Amino acid sequence: MTQGSSDTVSQPPIFRGDRRVVITGIGAVTPLALEVPRMWDRLIAGESGVGNIELLDTSEYKVHFAGEVWNFTLEGVTDPREAKRLDRFTQFAVHAGHQAIRDSGIDFESVDRTRCGVILGSGIGGLIEIENQIERMLTKGPSRVSPFTVPKMMVNAAGGNISITYGLKGPNYAVATACASATNAMGDALRSIRLNETDLVITGGSEAALTRMGLAAFQNMKALSTRNEEPTKASRPFDADRDGFVLGEGAGVLVFEELEHAKKRGAKIYGEVLGYGTTSDAGHITAPDADGIGAAAAMTAALADARIDPANVDYINAHGTSTPLGDKAETTAIKRVFGEAAYQTSVSSTKSALGHSLGASGGVEAVILCKTIESEVIPPTINLETPDPDCDLDYTPNEAKSRAVKVAMSNSFGFGGHNACIVVGRFDG
Repeated sequence: MTQGSSDTVSQPPIFRGDRRVVITGIGAVTPLALEVPRMWDRLIAGESGVGNIELLDTSEYKVHFAGEVWNFTLEGVTDPREAKRLDRFTQFAVHAGHQAIRDSGIDFESVDRTRCGVILGSGIGGLIEIENQIERMLTKGPSRVSPFTVPKMMVNAAGGNISITYGLKGPNYAVATACASATNAMGDALRSIRLNETDLVITGGSEAALTRMGLAAFQNMKALSTRNEEPTKASRPFDADRDGFVLGEGAGVLVFEELEHAKKRGAKIYGEVLGYGTTSDAGHITAPDADGIGAAAAMTAALADARIDPANVDYINAHGTSTPLGDKAETTAIKRVFGEAAYQTSVSSTKSALGHSLGASGGVEAVILCKTIESEVIPPTINLETPDPDCDLDYTPNEAKSRAVKVAMSNSFGFGGHNACIVVGRFDG
């Protein structure tokens, strides 16, 4: 099946502004590390960040492991008293945002702050706060519910707090499309800068759904791996013995900036955001389209927006969650779009090492695209030991691979049928 076949969308005409957008700062909070360099080193070494859950007592659960962000602290980032007023998902975003802004070298005193925005994604928002306050209300009465409940639980709290911290007065809102949230947020950021609404946007995603309710809900819908005896081997995208995804958490935040704005201040440029596409399956609320038609349409739209031929894509960071249906459907979708070129394109799923951080995953994976382009190293899909005949692409099994990467794509697909893809290219001037 090739691009343009009868059951795949054709490349549509896309209106886009002519301003170019580049990435000038990156930050991440993940199970492998609380900052990007360490995360990257461990990722390409093939290490796993998955382990037994320490955040909560799992004795009554069927699943006892996750991609938890270990030893997290906001020390050195924000006032400890202020940190207590933030849900964990906002804390992650503040930490990753701090990294990205510091990495970008931007001095907000020297720019028009009304032209600087924050657009972040999160699938759920402050689930920990919701659970804690419901329990307090049921056991102690409504008068004991915290007055900070709403500003901690609301899904726009992460972006709101970053905006307040740095005095950014441009567009500021949250995107909630389940596991596609961060990539949809980055797509909005790209369009905001292209259309001259902003010069700079802090974007990406954050999630902290490793809670009593979150774990129980995903466990009971049989979405999670139950490989309790081997947590580090549980996330195994595209492997024949995969049995579900590993719940993760974290944040990935980037600084998107208009090219001339970045050049004027001499900013380091990780890559150029070339294209973005988003579609809907319009099928099932949780199951992917087995034929990958909606996912293929999103990839096709992103490549059309980027004006890139599929054969020129060197690397795809797959959604690749390690579910039996999802990995097969994504493989089918890639083949629809790339045809024979699919077999020459490097693919990997970094969720094999990090678990699935839901609405944050697209942000983390965009950070990984930047490091892939910079270092010319493809991170591996770990735990891919038994090939699945239905998943027959080059998934970079178990070991990182050196490869020059000029163009890279990241896929994000979410419950609700949301599909979002973003294309990043090496910046050559």
